[in-house]
Amino acid sequence: MERRVVLLVLLLLGLVTTLPNQGDWDIYSFHINSTVTSRYATTVITSRVANRMDQSKEIEFHVRIPKNAFISKFRMFMDGEVYDGVVKAKEQAERQYTTAVSRGQSAGIVSSVGRTLEEFKTSVTVAAHKKVTFELTYEELLKRRLGKYELQIFARPMQPVKDFKIDVHINEDAGLKFIESKGGLSTKELANAITKTVTDKQAWVYFYPTVDQQKVCDSCSDDGLNGDLVIFYDVKREVSFGDIQTGDGYFVHHFAPSSLPRIPKNVVFVIDQSGSMHGRKMQQTRIALIHILSDLAEDDFFGLITFDSDIFHWKRELVQATSINIEQAKRFAENIQDRGSTDINRAVLEGTRMLNVHPREDSASILILLTDGDPTSGEINPQKIRANVKRAIAGKFPLYCLGFGFDVNFEILEKMSLDNNGLARRIYEDSDADLQLQGFYEEVATPLLTDVTMIYTGGSNLTQTNFSQYYNGSEIVVAGVITDNNIESFIPEVVAVSRNARVIFSRPNTTTESTVTAPVDRIQRVWAYLTVKQLLEKKLQLSGPEKDKVKKEAMDLSLKYNFVTPLTSMVVTKPPGEDSAVLNKPKEGEQPALPRGAGQLPALPRGAGQRPPLPGLAGQLPPLLGGAGQGYTHRISAPAGHPGLTASRQRFFSPAAHFDPPVAAEIPLLYNSAPKKVFLSRYTPDRATMMPYAPTTIPDTTTQAPQTQRFLLKPENMHFPICFDLPTNINVKILHLPSRGLAIKGMIGLKANGGFTHIFLHVQNDTSIEVDVDSVSVKEGETLTRYSEQTQITAGSVTVIIRDKEIDVSVGDVRLVILVHEISGRKFLWPVFRQMPQDDTAEGVFVFNNRDYEESATYMTTQPTISRIKVKGKEEEVLRDSAVDFSVPVPVSVECWFFFSAQSALQRPTTDLYN
Repeated sequence: MERRVVLLVLLLLGLVTTLPNQGDWDIYSFHINSTVTSRYATTVITSRVANRMDQSKEIEFHVRIPKNAFISKFRMFMDGEVYDGVVKAKEQAERQYTTAVSRGQSAGIVSSVGRTLEEFKTSVTVAAHKKVTFELTYEELLKRRLGKYELQIFARPMQPVKDFKIDVHINEDAGLKFIESKGGLSTKELANAITKTVTDKQAWVYFYPTVDQQKVCDSCSDDGLNGDLVIFYDVKREVSFGDIQTGDGYFVHHFAPSSLPRIPKNVVFVIDQSGSMHGRKMQQTRIALIHILSDLAEDDFFGLITFDSDIFHWKRELVQATSINIEQAKRFAENIQDRGSTDINRAVLEGTRMLNVHPREDSASILILLTDGDPTSGEINPQKIRANVKRAIAGKFPLYCLGFGFDVNFEILEKMSLDNNGLARRIYEDSDADLQLQGFYEEVATPLLTDVTMIYTGGSNLTQTNFSQYYNGSEIVVAGVITDNNIESFIPEVVAVSRNARVIFSRPNTTTESTVTAPVDRIQRVWAYLTVKQLLEKKLQLSGPEKDKVKKEAMDLSLKYNFVTPLTSMVVTKPPGEDSAVLNKPKEGEQPALPRGAGQLPALPRGAGQRPPLPGLAGQLPPLLGGAGQGYTHRISAPAGHPGLTASRQRFFSPAAHFDPPVAAEIPLLYNSAPKKVFLSRYTPDRATMMPYAPTTIPDTTTQAPQTQRFLLKPENMHFPICFDLPTNINVKILHLPSRGLAIKGMIGLKANGGFTHIFLHVQNDTSIEVDVDSVSVKEGETLTRYSEQTQITAGSVTVIIRDKEIDVSVGDVRLVILVHEISGRKFLWPVFRQMPQDDTAEGVFVFNNRDYEESATYMTTQPTISRIKVKGKEEEVLRDSAVDFSVPVPVSVECWFFFSAQSALQRPTTDLYN
């Protein structure tokens, strides 16, 4: 008997892996679904892979994600089981990771790649003709730069994929100002695979390339797609105060006032000209500097210093950016030569002196350092350099540090910048390094406000609230907790210095509340995301007990919200199938060899090899084939939450003397209301007969199940309908027909089995409909109309009939009736399809094929009854249970076959249903 465990540890470190032979396996589906709500993006990458060979193969999952994102979930689906990642403290996870690698077991890892992306790789051994589904979720708060937000999605499946989809949905209550798509995946014929639909507040971008199209982008080949799809957009800003979303006791404030006068600036450039800047680095620096000088406004003042072990001034004092001075400075820049060592301390202090001796009212001062190496002359102690610079600047202006290449000590640049209200940016040694330098300068070229203070009376646990400067095209984001969730006493305001005076921004009478289409915890997660990011920055600046305290706060939040950060890692323990091989591939012709004790357990001799009784079950299990019921856990799986029911699976081994090897009994443990009952069944290795055992009572130790909504589907050839649960408070895809340009989604309410609060329909390019329990809103082009009385509406190709307690919607050959139910004074919606076309591209929670379901014989009569149902030819274990049928005007309770997960019921990951 073998016992193997695969550990997938997500670590922000580097690892060299060997690529498998990709011709041995087939990625038959690759989906990326990204939902952006109020600048917060949640992206799910789902890859479904099949091993087409007659032997086990190592299959790789290889994706790239934005560096600013936090991975929040990783799952694998194999042989009907789901293996979830658990976020742990890095030190704890790293021990498991190191142990796994030393034993020849598989591990996954996240490492940095390129300027804006991180690379996640993992591999797993899949048995012959079996499949595996990988699912990775990451979250990020989009940052506004140069007047736009950027959502970057990278795709490199390593082979053309028949079912390849990228779906992006953007929902901005403030309204969309513009949206555009760029990137490598929008070049050549791939541009024709992108469809875009935009309304006032929402946008949908679909990227569905054919197999042939996947080979013809700028970076694509016969190996398929290799590039990014980048969505740029901005929102409307009708008030200078910005917008605040609130929900569940939290708030997020986006502040980006426009139409403000620019503030003249005083800027000093401190340029490293040491020997390591030789060649292309120095050439690109000259090009960038000359361009930047050309962009200075005439009311700006500037200074230019170069340094190695000595300091070289163009002028010893700041001068005005007149055309004559600019031309002279350009000539100086053209003649900068690399030489000598690197005295960062002296150079930065000299730049600080120049700004300090040139105070100017109604202006903003900025210090920009560009270097490519460690301090090698003068003061070289990083702590003393930081202290010297911080004391000299004294909080009067920000310091921005640009680190050129990878030889630079980027950590000291980060710390110096954070000490002085700035930021550090790495400049990559590519052909466009000069454009990177110019791009950074453009971000800080136009100050609009200084000394910005964000004040929130009635708020607590705030993220950063003081900012030295606010630049045109950027955005300040603050999140926090509303004290006692009392929105009435929550008073936000912003105090800052504009060009001519002190200004106060206050909230108008109407505020933008959190959108009903977003999960309630989204605002809380934005707060957690920002808080963790800022705590990690603060940790860089501190030492001793203060650093330990901040580190613990950041780690605790990371663990609470399941964020993979530099302090945490994610571990997934996966028992592979019986035919799984050792996960480290041997060299050609070499037999796989496991280190001692790795990945297997010795066979149990007759009557020997006893394991301790299982915790919580000791002495309570009936005899198994004459044995004592003792054994060890072989496999555990947890289905999706089900009110009043949880389940797991335990495998036991009997030490019965007349069997060799011992007989296995694989036991579903079905926990009902306390006291729990355990229903046991048994089988032998050579017989498929199942024999029920009488129920045995065990103590109640389960925790409260999560709130869920139960769904019913009614295959025609089944005795009972099938049912499954999805979590509450999520958006779910009801029906998506890309071929018809029709998308229908709904928001599941907070209450268990409480139906939908809103249903949204979007048709083609210019018609969208929102249904809530009291009204129907129709948007056609730029015209938005709200209806609350019984009427008939025609909008483009859509007909809507509002009746008492139902809304009838027809779009071509699709007819949907939305019932309005009221139970205990609470109203909710339920969609019922009266007509749905047969379309292989259709997706949604109510989309199924009658031919996919086949009822097998029930093998247990003791309640609760367990059976097996074939779904698309695959047997799934189900439980006889009940559900409320909301598809009729008066809801009734009916019996159904309950699938432990929607994934099993529909044979696709539940993330395909979320929108």
